Amino acid sequence: MNERTALVTGANKGIGKHIARLLAAEGLTVYVGARDAGRGQRAVEEIGAGTRLLILDVSDPDGIVKAAAQVDRLDVLVNNAGVALSLAPPAETDVEEFRRTYETNVFGALAVTNAFLPALRRSPHPRIVNISSGTASLTWSTNPNPQFTPGSGGAAAYRSSKAALNALTVFYAQTLAEDGFKVNALAPGARATDLTPRAAALGGDPAEAAQGALRLALLSDDGPNGGFFSWDGTLVPW
Repeated sequence: MNERTALVTGANKGIGKHIARLLAAEGLTVYVGARDAGRGQRAVEEIGAGTRLLILDVSDPDGIVKAAAQVDRLDVLVNNAGVALSLAPPAETDVEEFRRTYETNVFGALAVTNAFLPALRRSPHPRIVNISSGTASLTWSTNPNPQFTPGSGGAAAYRSSKAALNALTVFYAQTLAEDGFKVNALAPGARATDLTPRAAALGGDPAEAAQGALRLALLSDDGPNGGFFSWDGTLVPW
């Protein structure tokens, strides 16, 4: 009997919903993290057996604490919730946009991870997957790469926040390795989601990206730790 449990933040739509669906199909009990109860419940009903609604706004510290109190043991945490408020370069982005973006993409992931660490420590094989972006790679941003055209400084708040999330991935991996954790980041590629109007028009299948997250969520004990991977399993340079 599979008694493993998983939490996916921002799981009522997009890539997060597909990740929750795949984990449930593997037999895990999946907490569908959602800010809105109605949307979250619809996602649970659509995904079906093995899912549970967990009201969770990653920008609400008190709400995070309340959500963590409802989960006794956790085997997989997928920090998927994220925002991209504009595609503007830094010179055209005000500080408030950076604050709002980091509040969800960085501080939210940090707060959720720390709140659920006690539950993760009760797992014999704890896994954390941070959904990042290929555009957060400084190497790819300045050199040819397989996911996007380099040389643009657009979406500065979003991309820099994901670069900060990558740094957290490394630091968590280093400090939790002795406890059996595997902590990795995923570059999901360009996907047709409502993250931005441009993303919605790209046409990439979110379910394909979710397969990459599933691999990292179900890593064996000899799997990688502290890595940054593309959706197809190849390494992404920092």
